This record gives sequence, C-alpha cells and structure tokens, in this order.
Amino acid sequence: MTARPVPILTVLSRSLRLLCPACGQSLIASSPFHIRHHCPSCRSLFSREQGFFVGAILANVLTTELVILLVCMVWLIVIGSSYESVLAGLFVVALLFPVAFYHHSWSFWLGFDYLIEGLPRYDKTSSGEERDESRY
Repeated sequence: MTARPVPILTVLSRSLRLLCPACGQSLIASSPFHIRHHCPSCRSLFSREQGFFVGAILANVLTTELVILLVCMVWLIVIGSSYESVLAGLFVVALLFPVAFYHHSWSFWLGFDYLIEGLPRYDKTSSGEERDESRY
C-alpha cells in the first residue's frame, strides 16, 4: 500500500508551524535550539547524517540577507532615516533574525526533503542499536 501524497501547501503550513512535515502531529523542536531525533507520532527521522542540514543553514543565511535588504530599502526609502541609524538597525536585525529563524529553516528543509524523497522512519532494534528504515 502506498502512502497518499501530501499537498505542497500542507507541508509548507506544517513547516511554518514547526510541525512534522509527514504527519503534522508533533513539533520538530523539543526545546530551543534542539531538534528532536524523530517524530513521536509517525516515527519520521529528523536527525540525519552529518552535513544534511547544510541546506538549512544556507536557507537561514539567504533569508537573513533578504530580510536585511528589505529592511534597508524600507528604512532608507520609506522612513528616510540617516544612514548611520540604518546601519545600527541592520546590525541588530542581522544578529537577531537568524536566531529567530533557526527552527524554521530546519523545518522548511525537512519539509523540502519530505516533498522530494520522503523522510526515513526511525526504528530501534531489539539489540538496542538504532537503524533507519528505507525511505520508500
């Protein structure tokens, strides 16, 4: 029996709310700056091999740069503040936004992976070793 595909907007909505992209039942983060190993509801694996979340880091950096650019344009064009106050404000945005967007970047990256190839399931064998089931 094959699983029914989840619509893209549903996965994006789940990612925005920091929920499991596969089932939408549990949060991907157990505490600030700590991503769960797997979903307790559907057993989808969140913690992956080394280097998997480089894409999430890239998404966080690119989004931060976009936000800085937009804030700069609004501040200079619409508000018309001095350049020195804009730089001070952009410095604050550059420090705070990536921290605030941290979980969301991971969540969107998991959602993207789920849409492309699905998430592997977590399986703990009887011998106590952890293993990942096939993605399919």
